[in-house]
Amino acid sequence: MNLDLIKLAQEQTATEGELKQRVIEALRKIHDPEIPLNIYDLGLIYALDVDEREGRVHIRMTLTSPACPVAQTFPGTVEDAVKQIPGVKQAQVELVWDPPWSMDSLPEAAKLQLGLV
Repeated sequence: MNLDLIKLAQEQTATEGELKQRVIEALRKIHDPEIPLNIYDLGLIYALDVDEREGRVHIRMTLTSPACPVAQTFPGTVEDAVKQIPGVKQAQVELVWDPPWSMDSLPEAAKLQLGLV
């Protein structure tokens, strides 16, 4: 097998996921307006699809409630934050309500941080 091809494949594997990690870091800097926790650890991000080569990010997210005071603007806020990440050429945030978010959706670490455990 060609050693140059093997080396190229290894380099691509090593960098795979870096953009996704930067997106997650950015999402962790965005806090829910009603619960003092970031939207990623709060479980509001249902799906995060990142095309590293094309620089495309698609996020499926929800909010704690359809009556959330920032329901109309928050997805745009998230999209704008993701677009600022080096390597992101296109970002799309899709707001979904199914399944509805509940406190049961919180990961154990988030429950500890909020004093719920």
